[in-house]
Amino acid sequence: MRRHEENTPGTAVVHAHITDAIKAPDLVRLSPNTVLARFETLKVYAALGAVRTLRERGVIRPGQTLVDSSSGIYALALAMAAHRHGLRCHIVASTTVDATTRVQLEILGATIDQMPPSDDLRLDQERRVERVRELVAGRPDMHWMRQYHDAVHYAGYREFAALVAAALPGRELTVVGSVGTGSSTGGLVLPLRQHGLDARLVGVQPFGSVTFGSERFLDPEAIIAGIGSAIPFANVRHQLYDGLHWIDFRHAMAGSVALLRGHAVFAGLSTGAAHLAAQWEAARRPERTHLVIGADTGHRYAERAFARHREAPDPRTLKPHQITELADLRPPWSAMEWGRRPYSPGRPTGRI
Repeated sequence: MRRHEENTPGTAVVHAHITDAIKAPDLVRLSPNTVLARFETLKVYAALGAVRTLRERGVIRPGQTLVDSSSGIYALALAMAAHRHGLRCHIVASTTVDATTRVQLEILGATIDQMPPSDDLRLDQERRVERVRELVAGRPDMHWMRQYHDAVHYAGYREFAALVAAALPGRELTVVGSVGTGSSTGGLVLPLRQHGLDARLVGVQPFGSVTFGSERFLDPEAIIAGIGSAIPFANVRHQLYDGLHWIDFRHAMAGSVALLRGHAVFAGLSTGAAHLAAQWEAARRPERTHLVIGADTGHRYAERAFARHREAPDPRTLKPHQITELADLRPPWSAMEWGRRPYSPGRPTGRI
């Protein structure tokens, strides 16, 4: 990792490309048993690992166009990976992709299709997937990266796992992070477990996501891009998760504001939600080290969330509704011991 708890002098590294400089997170201790892995953009690991692996397999070649659907941070990561490897990039962008991200994509040379404004997450995702299918059908030079479904996106996180194992030695680690496509949390925990670490995995979901059965709820303020889904994702391996937290917008905002106020860390809403969940988990299991995955910075949430910081409740006053069945799930915050069980999104939400 670039930073450690003791600021010892080190040798400066000159990187060949910006992706090498930003892919590894900074580690920040939040409490005696909680550490934040703070990324500028987490999905650089996924994009670099996937592109490198696909090139090694001969699936993609220099000059080819990579295409995928994204709500933001994967789009930028894929554009940077394409820039590094001499590839073209086309993004079918969610309605949630902001102007700052879009202009970076354009300058990096990516071409963009952005979906029209919509408050319907399912409609937005279905439109994006349909558009990608149209593009690939008409352009044989395009390779669909399929970040939601191709397990190649797990590959890059092995490097992150090695860094975590070296920086946080010990055998009792709890990883707390947003589920999203599944590859970041799954790609981290799988190699940790394969190397014999006691790695507990706690996933964070928004209400309204089909991934872990909360699709019957609507969070009208939800703008937590990338942590849930209105359609099933094959890269989510439900049996990897030990626990789940479903968290609404206001609680995620409370976690993000508390992180900035208490630790001077400006991170996105998915990080805020994971921070809130990790605080609760760490209090219940103080003997374990809890690693919070901070996927991105807070810049794209500045106006819609951080500007409302006076509305954010004090996290110390919040606690989840503890459930044992999905039928008992309810906003604004629910927590459940998942127990590494399989699950089929879209099935009736009863006992599992």
